[in-house]
Amino acid sequence: MSKKVVLAYSGGLDTSIIIPWLNENYGLDVIAMVADVGQGEELDAVVEKAYKTGAKQVVVRDLRDEFVRDFVFPTVKAGAVYENKYLLGTSIARPVIAKHQVEVALEEGAEAVAHGCTGKGNDQVRFEHAYQALAPELKVIAPWREWTLKSREDCLDYAEAHGISVTASREKIHSRDRNLWHVSHEGGELEDANNAPLATTWTMTRSPQEAPDREETVVIGFEHGVPVSVGGMKLEPVQLVELLNEIGARNAIGRIDLVENRFVGMKSRGCYETPGGTLIVAAHRELEALTLDREVSHYKQHVALRYADIVYNGLWFTPMREALDAFVENTQQNVTGTVTLSLYKGNIGIKGRTSDFSLYSNDLSSFTMGDSYDQKDAKGFIQILGLPARTRARLLQKQKEAVK
Repeated sequence: MSKKVVLAYSGGLDTSIIIPWLNENYGLDVIAMVADVGQGEELDAVVEKAYKTGAKQVVVRDLRDEFVRDFVFPTVKAGAVYENKYLLGTSIARPVIAKHQVEVALEEGAEAVAHGCTGKGNDQVRFEHAYQALAPELKVIAPWREWTLKSREDCLDYAEAHGISVTASREKIHSRDRNLWHVSHEGGELEDANNAPLATTWTMTRSPQEAPDREETVVIGFEHGVPVSVGGMKLEPVQLVELLNEIGARNAIGRIDLVENRFVGMKSRGCYETPGGTLIVAAHRELEALTLDREVSHYKQHVALRYADIVYNGLWFTPMREALDAFVENTQQNVTGTVTLSLYKGNIGIKGRTSDFSLYSNDLSSFTMGDSYDQKDAKGFIQILGLPARTRARLLQKQKEAVK
């Protein structure tokens, strides 16, 4: 019986040439696992291409709902944003893809799994840590760490020599990753951190100059920290993200240009488009401001930073992430309500937020003095708060007097 390897296959430049490379160098039957995480491609063409380039079997899995519900939305509830900008679009897709790749490998009796990640990037860690956490007995093949190809130009030469059709070219050299949550762009002019992205680099969102000359209002509803409606219309997770992507994209929302610190130790530069996600994260943050206790809110900011690192570094399948999820889930019990956003040429304004669990009190916050807050109480509060400062000031005074 032939030995098998399951390849996480996208049909892009790297994985397209990996199938014949695995055939030539390992003699394994390649099972191409195609994960539909909302990349918007014609999957029939991807399947056909996999067979043409030497795959013995192709398995397609529709992971869109699981991806949004069980992977994206937990990062939203956690408030996870990497290095103040990146909404983790590529990072959070890898664990769900790897999970199903392992499942296929176990179902098909494969001895190995393979991926198209380079030896410089974060994705190799994300895939391989998931493999180890879920099925440590599987062998891992990472062609980029083995073959003699050094660049995307070398990959194009290999593709041409093997008669493989690819969409990348020497003139159009960007490496892109797209799913329901975002699209990323690397390479080309972006390799120089001092170069502005070309207008043609962006593929998902309009530029501010092309956006409508009028404000658009959108109302996003949440239940327990999870977005559930747009404009009062209840939607399933995939449909909700798709709709907000359309709304955000036409209003030039969600573009970022980031020099980031990779987990493997180097800096890299990428551009990301996350239109719907940017709207969801902005609205969720406003609703939390309304409903979370001060101490919980402030502590959760620390958790958000740690959670973002966990996702970015590929440590999804860990006890630490599970433990943080338990904390986050508790904080989200009252994060229910609606937030109204105004969108205009790349800008997001907050027009309103409301919740039955709001901790905001008009009576307490108003400049009009009411019975629910006795201003005289502030004196004792300030006196107790200032006790350490007064004690230190007196000590300093004594020290100065002793020197005289």
